[in-house]
Amino acid sequence: MNDSVTITLRNIETSDISIFFEQQLDPDANRMAAFVREDPHDRAAFHAHWAQIMDSAGIVNKTILRGEEVADYVLCYPREGELEVTYWLGKKHWGKGVATQALKKLLEAITHRPVFARAAKDNIGSIRVLQKCDFKIIDENKDFAQGRGEETEEYIFRLDGETNDQNT
Repeated sequence: MNDSVTITLRNIETSDISIFFEQQLDPDANRMAAFVREDPHDRAAFHAHWAQIMDSAGIVNKTILRGEEVADYVLCYPREGELEVTYWLGKKHWGKGVATQALKKLLEAITHRPVFARAAKDNIGSIRVLQKCDFKIIDENKDFAQGRGEETEEYIFRLDGETNDQNT
């Protein structure tokens, strides 16, 4: 891990979305993430999806900067009445502690608990990130994964803990 490079989060800028698109085209990244869009090459669908994200008041979304470079994004969104986190990193940023640092920073701003996350059972990198951020495996699921073209098992994680809105 390279601790000498600063990881920061900032609001997503329109120009970031094109970088996100290019980074999500990597076939290894799609296989690792597993549960992705049906056609990662469909730029119009990708931008329409991000327009919905950017317009939603219920989603906290941030660009991850590694130094001055856009590494990709981290976000927290409502799913079936609960909050869930997800993130994506350009492949060149893998294995450098970027996702762990970014997720920790996001979780400092998201005070509601519990928060949930998911990772394919063989996505060791994401599992380690979530565990370093104190998420615990609470369940398993199996569903069709577009990034693999097959049924894929995943872990469901939960982060419990203190919130700033207790007794209110």
